[in-house]
Amino acid sequence: MIAPRMRILVVEDNPILRKQLIRSLKEKSYAVDSAEDGEESIYKAMNWPYDLIILDIMLPKIDGWEVLNKIRENQLSTPVLMLTARDKVADRVQGLNSGADDYLTKPFDMDELHARIGSLIRRSADKVSPRIAIGTIEIDTGAQRIFSDGEPVTMTKREYGIVQKLALGRGKVVGTKELLETILDENDDSMSNLLNVHLFNIRKKLGKDFIKTVRGQGYLIE
Repeated sequence: MIAPRMRILVVEDNPILRKQLIRSLKEKSYAVDSAEDGEESIYKAMNWPYDLIILDIMLPKIDGWEVLNKIRENQLSTPVLMLTARDKVADRVQGLNSGADDYLTKPFDMDELHARIGSLIRRSADKVSPRIAIGTIEIDTGAQRIFSDGEPVTMTKREYGIVQKLALGRGKVVGTKELLETILDENDDSMSNLLNVHLFNIRKKLGKDFIKTVRGQGYLIE
């Protein structure tokens, strides 16, 4: 199964849970950055584009509530999924009223976490259905597969990530830097010229005009 290379920031001070989350997300082929405290998470959220932030409430230096407030004060619309060991209605209400998009109480099942992540990413792109149809091409973000004329198309993780990023923002030009930052995480050491290789391969599989190049601006799917 091919998974999207959407970029996620995991903010969790518990080293065991943080490693579990990173491993589980990477198994789904998300690009994953991490932060151990509130100050680090704010810095990363302000300096890199994320498709989702998984944010623990109980953090060193600055707690999750203040991190969330800083994110929203700076007009960042990145979806935020709050994690907490607390199971009180008042805490859930506070999180949602403060600008969180969803709330998950520890301990939780990783399958539920992944389902919520997929839902939040689609919702942020105004896509209620997990299926995106573009001519004879269909991107099933739920099953994480691509079809052409009803037949499955084999793609690498990064190729899929590029297609999903552009398809979720269909009609919008995505710059080279943003596209690269979406499919790479802080541990990747890939060169930007690899993007041209990925685009060449995608066009070979889905059609040379499937992804348009907007000279001097970036790329889009019409």
